[in-house]
Amino acid sequence: MNEIKIGALCWNQYTEWAALLEAGIRADRLGYDTLWTWDHLYPIVGDPHGRNYEGWLTITAWAARTEHARIGLMVGANPYREPSLVAKMATTLDHISNGRAILGIGAAWFEGEAHDFGFEFGSGAPERLRWLRQALPIMRGMLDGTDPSAPDGSRYRASGVRNDPLPIQRHLPICVGGGGEKVTLKLVAQYADMNNIGGGIEAVRRKEAILLEHCAAVGRDPAEIERTTGIGVLVIRDDRAEAERRFRAAFDRNRVARPWENQPVGTPEDVAEKLAPYVALGYRHLIAGFPADYDEESMTRFVTEVKPLLEKMA
Repeated sequence: MNEIKIGALCWNQYTEWAALLEAGIRADRLGYDTLWTWDHLYPIVGDPHGRNYEGWLTITAWAARTEHARIGLMVGANPYREPSLVAKMATTLDHISNGRAILGIGAAWFEGEAHDFGFEFGSGAPERLRWLRQALPIMRGMLDGTDPSAPDGSRYRASGVRNDPLPIQRHLPICVGGGGEKVTLKLVAQYADMNNIGGGIEAVRRKEAILLEHCAAVGRDPAEIERTTGIGVLVIRDDRAEAERRFRAAFDRNRVARPWENQPVGTPEDVAEKLAPYVALGYRHLIAGFPADYDEESMTRFVTEVKPLLEKMA
């Protein structure tokens, strides 16, 4: 039997703090392997004019109240913070969590949010990807204790930056999120310990093939990269109509005019059947989205019923 890992991505929007905190504690108690939230300051699903909690502080609070799940952002917005500071924050999170931190990072995309908060967002995606390429060696160097410096011409100015104490983990993993075929997946091949892509099985299948090409080009063993994918919003019930009703109610609470399509909603067998192609492709770390009210039945049954079904298929 091959191991299946499951993650809980608890939305930090349109919720109350007590409920968001409890969702992370519950996921850990249920046996989720990983625990995530977004690095966004406005809601990104539905109406952006709503309640939203900051990501780094959310995962730090979870780290102090959980014991088992690995914890990270899915994924951090590189332009919002200096990479040297991000590495220091991830190191501190690793100590708070007793060695369970993951540094999730990506180029970022929410221009309206960045504009309102006053973050430099560059001229477009190519420039932000260039910044990410410059940031990753600084982060990796600090996590490994090599006192990195930014090269001449870089956006960053880190100079022999020390990281004391080092993380508890000897190799704190970096998860690079995004499926850009020319640049992002090449950065995954060069620097990432984990990737995260989504968009449905056909998109994941295509990008997996391209990732393998990038790994071959840079001489990286693709087995060194843990494959993760977001599976969408998960709702499990014995009655399919009730599962669909719960699903739509969750999107109504988030002020979404049109709920997402083709989501893992239905009976445990329905969900396992939908996820089986990811497992067959080698994406065996499946991250489910849980909007408020963080449906306890679905969170529980993903662990107790769907995961065993997937492990039998693996």
